[in-house]
Amino acid sequence: MPDVRQATYDLLRSHDLTTIFGNPGSNELPFLAGMPADFRYVLGLHEGAVLAMADGYALARGGSALVNLHAAAGTGNALGPLTNSVYSHSPLIITAGQQVRSTIGQEVMLANVDAATLPKPLVKWSCEPACAQDVPRSISHAIHIANLPAKGPVYVSVPYDDWSQEAPPEARHLLERTTGTAGSLSAAQLADLAGALDAAESPVLVLGPEVDAQNGNDDAVRLADRLGVPVWIAPSASRCPFPTRHRSFRGVLPAAVQGVTDALAGHDLILVVGAPVFRYHQFVPGEYLPAGARLIQLTGDPGEAARAPMGQALVGDVKDALARLADAVTAGRRPELPPLPEHPPAPSGGDRLHPAELFAVLRENAPADAVYVKESTATAADFWAQMDLSGQGSYFFPASGGLGFGLPAAVGAQLAHDDRQVIGLIGDGSANYGITALWTAAQYEIPVIIVILKNGTYGALRWFSKVLDAGETPGMDVPGIDFVQIAGGYGVAATSVRTRAEFADALAAALRSGKPAVIEAATELTEP
Repeated sequence: MPDVRQATYDLLRSHDLTTIFGNPGSNELPFLAGMPADFRYVLGLHEGAVLAMADGYALARGGSALVNLHAAAGTGNALGPLTNSVYSHSPLIITAGQQVRSTIGQEVMLANVDAATLPKPLVKWSCEPACAQDVPRSISHAIHIANLPAKGPVYVSVPYDDWSQEAPPEARHLLERTTGTAGSLSAAQLADLAGALDAAESPVLVLGPEVDAQNGNDDAVRLADRLGVPVWIAPSASRCPFPTRHRSFRGVLPAAVQGVTDALAGHDLILVVGAPVFRYHQFVPGEYLPAGARLIQLTGDPGEAARAPMGQALVGDVKDALARLADAVTAGRRPELPPLPEHPPAPSGGDRLHPAELFAVLRENAPADAVYVKESTATAADFWAQMDLSGQGSYFFPASGGLGFGLPAAVGAQLAHDDRQVIGLIGDGSANYGITALWTAAQYEIPVIIVILKNGTYGALRWFSKVLDAGETPGMDVPGIDFVQIAGGYGVAATSVRTRAEFADALAAALRSGKPAVIEAATELTEP
């Protein structure tokens, strides 16, 4: 019989989990030693960057990613980026090394005390197998539960002496197991929902991260076309599930109660698909819904359905619901919406680039199918005003709002994309949280382009201090950082630009190079 280690590699291979993101410690070495030749280990220099790289890889490939962390310390380092994975429904399979079983109770060095509790409540499921023979089944359990609705990260802690134990004969059955969802709207529910949309005077769609290339992106466009209605993206969405130059597109809803209500004013039916209702940020209280409006939510996540403070929720397969609903509604009841106006002229900066100028250059010069990973929160309004995102899977954003996702996630997304250019748009405050991912990009020759928008301050915080009427507070500025030198130290070619022409030239050179590149762009401070 194979040992637990070999049985686990066979299991991972059967699920196409042959890329491992990690930063190993002593507890992980018995699993990694003699790794099969068809597996690939992607080393990151900090577990936060490791987790975010894996998240970007999972989002870009539309599937799971495998993460290997080091005991409690490595798990703790990864918890910040893990908050984004939860709300983007990323099915990350996170494993962590544990000390030898017989020593855990002594709390020897590198023992992960109460290991299954450490990542809670963030992960969807967490365990430390009760015995070595249960390790393969527990990892199989983790893989399946991570990918069942609602998708999300899971965690398995494995004592390192388990790997050499004999695997049970029944472990072979794990290689052939499959699980899937079969839930869908009933005929009556579908008829009621289609009837409500047909009868509404002014319905509106709000789409979230569950609507993606695998989950009904095309059907969402078809539904909007048949209804002739505006489409908003849910607040804090980790993806953009709708083409931004479609005549229905209206942008991203603000993450505040009154902001959402104001944006949706005048609509009598709000259909929210694949998103929570709603994930607010700044506390701007008000009425949850516009006067006279009814809200219906379609989601695959029972938790999102249960915790919403208003509306009616239907839990089921989002892709199936969108496809059937697009067929069921009556087309042509409303006049076709007019085309969107042309992109507004980008303001010209002085001795620094205006962010809108930078985004306009990207729209005009980057590949049409480029993938953008954005963690420059103070430039949101300019980004949506200037960009043209028509391809599926073209935009990713940190869903929880915590910094450290963007730069490593761009590296991971590029690793998943041989055929599309990934461009990270990262604030200079954000960049420092995951800067070590540049080393990974250099060592593995991952041709990601990182654009660091350098304004010398935490721009979103400065805007938020006005919202809170907090006045001047310490710790807002981050001057004196030379990202060109930092990138060079990690082995990545970098250049600094201050004008539109300089940025266009640097972008063209980075695209030609086929290598990882950093462009440090001095930018003006703007508001989200």
